[in-house]
Amino acid sequence: MQLLSAFSRPQTVPGVQVAAPKKTVWILNSWRDLILYVGTPLFLLPMFLLAQARWSAQDIYLFVGAFGAVGHHLPGMIRAYGDRALFGRFRWRFIFAPIFLLSVCVAFYWWDLKGIILIVFFWGVWHGMMQTYGFCRIYDAKTGSFAALTRRFDFAVCAVWFAAAVLLSPQRMADTLEMYYASGGPFIPPWLLHNAQQIVLAISIAVAVLFLFNFSRMWAEGKRPNPVKLALLATTIAFWWYCNNGVTNVLAGIALFEVYHDVQYLSIVWIYNRSRVEKDSSIGGFMRFVFRRSGSLAGLYVGLCFAYGSMAYFTTHLEIETVKRVLTGVVAASGLLHFYYDGFIWKVRERSTRENLGLAGGNVTAPSRELLPSWALHGLKWVGVFVVPLGALWITLLNCKRPTASTRQWNST
Repeated sequence: MQLLSAFSRPQTVPGVQVAAPKKTVWILNSWRDLILYVGTPLFLLPMFLLAQARWSAQDIYLFVGAFGAVGHHLPGMIRAYGDRALFGRFRWRFIFAPIFLLSVCVAFYWWDLKGIILIVFFWGVWHGMMQTYGFCRIYDAKTGSFAALTRRFDFAVCAVWFAAAVLLSPQRMADTLEMYYASGGPFIPPWLLHNAQQIVLAISIAVAVLFLFNFSRMWAEGKRPNPVKLALLATTIAFWWYCNNGVTNVLAGIALFEVYHDVQYLSIVWIYNRSRVEKDSSIGGFMRFVFRRSGSLAGLYVGLCFAYGSMAYFTTHLEIETVKRVLTGVVAASGLLHFYYDGFIWKVRERSTRENLGLAGGNVTAPSRELLPSWALHGLKWVGVFVVPLGALWITLLNCKRPTASTRQWNST
């Protein structure tokens, strides 16, 4: 081997052939991604049909809602309170958010105020949409596609099509409006809602066309987005649309999409936390014990999620009304905490998240140039999406009478 100092004259050194790591379009591999992330609806539909032949839609909804919807809150909680570095970074959020949300949810359920149910519903739709968007960004990062315009189109497609599926679903809208009026919301004229539905549908089609045009343009320029992302969007949006508009019973549709959401979430969180434990020796305790390369521990991981979800299942069967209301408030707070925490602990744009998912490239988080400090901006954002709408519904419920005749007429229409 010939050593060259920094002051040596330039010399020609024979190049060494180094095998560059082969890029892959998959998170795990082709067949695992198809089962867990992209093609999951194709496996769920026959299972759902078999389940419907044996159990009622109400039973399926209660089971999936408890063991799946509530159970999958646990992995995020484990990371929030088991990852010392993360807890140190967001200490005050992890301390005060549970106290605040638990107090609000229990109070609203204690006095039978429906506004909290409506907020949980809207946050849930947003959460499901953002998970799909997150997977889009993960798949694009696998191929080195970080264009800002592509990222914005990914978000727009997810947002408008998730919203359109709900707005254009007669059952979903009837249930949502009924809850909205029971929460204190002002009356919405039928013509206004009809026009909004048509506008959202037109915007959705336009955004889809622009998305495909941008995808084709980037492909032609050699800055190719991940084709698996396109398949993911197609299956997820089609499945979301089917669950809202194609299933006879809306409860069955909610349960069906929830299973898809939970499979994606539990899998990607397992991958992330296992990588985090392997790379960071400072993580210990329960988190290090669970997230290891072991089939039995993966089974324990799923079992713990089911055990956590059992709280919601048994709550629905309680006969003591006061205890049932308190525990239902606890379950709602768990859901809101899950939505809230996931909004900042899994950001793909952060370097640590990309590293633990095996992603390279992208922009390192730039220093903030905002007028207000980050904690103030964060607080204002969540005041706007939680405190203000919930408070407004509560105030209108106390001071206004709902036009029940018009509401019934719309619902019958």
